[in-house]
Amino acid sequence: MVVQIVGGIAANSLALLADSGHMFTDVVGIGLALGAIWLAGRPANDARTFGLYRLEILAAVANAALLFAVAGLILYESWRRLSEPQTVETGLMLAVAFAGLLANAVSLALLRDAQRESLNLRGAYMEVLSDLLGSVAVLVAAIVIIATGLHEADLVASALIAAFIIPRTWGLLREAVDVLLEATPRGVDLKEVRTHILGLPGVHDVHDLHAWTVTSGLNVVSAHVVLKDGADGSAVLDCLNECLSGDFDIEHSTFQLESSDRRRLEQASHA
Repeated sequence: MVVQIVGGIAANSLALLADSGHMFTDVVGIGLALGAIWLAGRPANDARTFGLYRLEILAAVANAALLFAVAGLILYESWRRLSEPQTVETGLMLAVAFAGLLANAVSLALLRDAQRESLNLRGAYMEVLSDLLGSVAVLVAAIVIIATGLHEADLVASALIAAFIIPRTWGLLREAVDVLLEATPRGVDLKEVRTHILGLPGVHDVHDLHAWTVTSGLNVVSAHVVLKDGADGSAVLDCLNECLSGDFDIEHSTFQLESSDRRRLEQASHA
C-alpha cells in the first residue's frame, strides 16, 4: 500500500493513488472490525445489557463513510484532471501496478482454501480480490498509455475503481442502517415465524412479534404468545425455543405467555 502511494505520487498516476486509497480503506475497515469484535467480547453490565456488540455495526458505518469519501475524492480528481491533462510516468506506473498485482495474487492464493470454512476469512478474501481487480485496471491503463499515448486512460481506470467501490459501500451502509433501525433480519420471514408459532401445540394466538439483529450473527425474536385453555406453559415455552432455534437458527428469544382471558381483556380495553 505504501509503495503504491509513493509510486502513485512519483508517477503522477491517479489510478495508482485510487487503488492505494481503496486498499487503505480495506485495511482501516478490517482494523475497525477487529477492534470492534475485541471490544464486543467485553462482558455486559447493567448499563449496557447487550455489551458493546453494536460497535461492530458503528464500525461498518464509519468504514462506509470513509469509502464514500475516498470514492468521491477519486471521482472529483478524475473530473478535475480531464480539464487539466497531466503526463503520467508509465514505466513506474506499470512496475508498481505489477508489484501490487503480484502481492494481491499471493494473498489470494493463501486465503483461497481457508475462506471456504470461515465467514470472516471469506470477507477478507473478497476484499483482496477487489484490490487485485483494481491492480488489473491500473495495469491495463498503463499498457494503454504506453501503446496509444492516451494519458486519459489513467483517469478512466481511476473512475472505474471509484465506480467499483460505491455499490459495495452502499450495500454495506444499507445493512448497517437496517441493524441500527432494528429491521427484520435478512433471511428471517416473519410471516413464516408466525405460522410456525401458531402451529405449535397449546398456542392459540401470537401478537407483538418482533425480530431484529443486535450484531452480525446475533438475531433476536420477542413475542406475546396466547395459550389455549389448559395448555402447559412450560411445555409451550420449550416448543417455542426449539422451533426458533431449529427452524430459524435464532438462539436468543423472549416470549411472554398470556392466557386467553387476559388477551380478551386487553383487546376490550383497546376497543
